[in-house]
Amino acid sequence: MSGSSAKQSPGRLQLVYKCTILRTVFTPPGVSHFSRYDTARSRGARLYGHLYADILSGRLRPGEALSETRLADQHGISRTPVREVLQRLVKEGLLRVVPQIGTFVAPINLASVNGSQFIREALECRAVRLAAERATRAQIAELRRQIVKQTQAIKSEDHLTFFQLDEVMHRAILDIAGQPLVWSLIASVKAQLDRVRYLSLEDREWLTMIFRQHREIIGCIARHDPVGADQAVQDHLRTVFSAISRIAQRHPEFFEDEPPIVLKQEFA
Repeated sequence: MSGSSAKQSPGRLQLVYKCTILRTVFTPPGVSHFSRYDTARSRGARLYGHLYADILSGRLRPGEALSETRLADQHGISRTPVREVLQRLVKEGLLRVVPQIGTFVAPINLASVNGSQFIREALECRAVRLAAERATRAQIAELRRQIVKQTQAIKSEDHLTFFQLDEVMHRAILDIAGQPLVWSLIASVKAQLDRVRYLSLEDREWLTMIFRQHREIIGCIARHDPVGADQAVQDHLRTVFSAISRIAQRHPEFFEDEPPIVLKQEFA
């Protein structure tokens, strides 16, 4: 998407930080709690993974407060590895330090969303054309199985699982196109974009719309229609701008327009 897309996004939105009671960090299925046998490094890495996932998925909302002391107490580690984790998340634009006040989940940066959407569109539209030209019967059958799994996630009202299946589908299309390494590039730049995607999928109507778009994309690949597949993916990826508008109507404080300024500050 060109720079003009940013102008269509909501205008500069003032972030209003809200002080909240720190919630227990979500533990994904299959991930054990910290044990006394974990090293400080491994505990820090696991804490980073938990916080990163909670911020992207929206379990930790923009503006929610985090406490270095509480995180250290909750997970039985010293404040030093916790501080390192928080500093890393600040550098990645996922946390924000407000001097003399505290550490908060950063707002979603619209400049980053626009940039990552531009990269995805440029790469994935090209890839889906190739996939539509090259897809074998076995590969098409696998894509259709992905649609069945997505249907089950919708019936279960499980938008988190749907998101993961969405990722699997897009990655599979790149594999079919013969460009499996491209996904690593895309994944490295789409954190802010994913925050919007997760929030949008909390709306069942939006979730159903995204699913219809997935079916159209797979249908074009199955029909070996590269032009139709290109257009379907373009339309699909550009829905993020409408998603921003919908979310911002209820929560304008979730977003910021300008690139974030990283401040060096001790964590509370």
